[in-house]
Amino acid sequence: MVRTIIAGAAGRMGMRLVALTQESDGLSLSGAIEMKGHPAIGKDAGEISQVGKTGILLSEDISDSLKDSAVVIDFTGPASCLANLEKVVKASKAMVIGTTGFSDQELTQLKSLATKVPCVFSPNMSVGINVLVNTIGKIAKSLGETYNIEVIEAHHNKKKDAPSGTALKLAKALADGMEWDLKEVGVYARHGITGERKTREIGMQTIRAGDIVGDHTILFGGPGERIEITHRAHTRDTFARGALRAAEWVVKQPPGLYSMNNVLGLE
Repeated sequence: MVRTIIAGAAGRMGMRLVALTQESDGLSLSGAIEMKGHPAIGKDAGEISQVGKTGILLSEDISDSLKDSAVVIDFTGPASCLANLEKVVKASKAMVIGTTGFSDQELTQLKSLATKVPCVFSPNMSVGINVLVNTIGKIAKSLGETYNIEVIEAHHNKKKDAPSGTALKLAKALADGMEWDLKEVGVYARHGITGERKTREIGMQTIRAGDIVGDHTILFGGPGERIEITHRAHTRDTFARGALRAAEWVVKQPPGLYSMNNVLGLE
């Protein structure tokens, strides 16, 4: 059994990770972490996740659990994730990161640290999304520049970053397929007299409403037709199961930064 720490264990994703770890044949819960001062600190992780007592109490410090664990799964925030990663590197353990919202500077720091241990980093752990990321660049290239590209994403009203990390990953895959630089062609807002749409442009539209788990649509608008490819996550378990799959996989790998494509054998 792979002894696993869940960082962000009292959050929406964290609670599902705790619950599904309890059901897993290959993983066991060895630690549950939350930010300092969180009201769940000291409570049983299983009771917080509504799966009964686990004997694992939520803690503020990941260091206490690391020595007897093999892997950390982190769905927190950029600052806390990087702090956890530093401790994981120091302890020579493995890590799975599903946290999003990193700045360019934070991403540089993450990538530098993550190469020192086995680490999977993906803004979306869904199997379906990662298969989609692996194919849409080829579709874009086949359709060519006569088809306009838009990415539309929708999430719940508590999500803090926009566009979603998944939408940015999809846009990057589309730009790579077209041999464009996303920094040059990405358009994140339209308002007022914007003029005609440029040919080399990837539009990014963001919706925040209610309790939407996660919807992503790629729209290719061409002459006389349009193609829409949509992925809808019906439950957070979609992402949680992918993260657990990544955790079982990454502990067997040498140090390096991996993606869900590696976990799924797509590259």
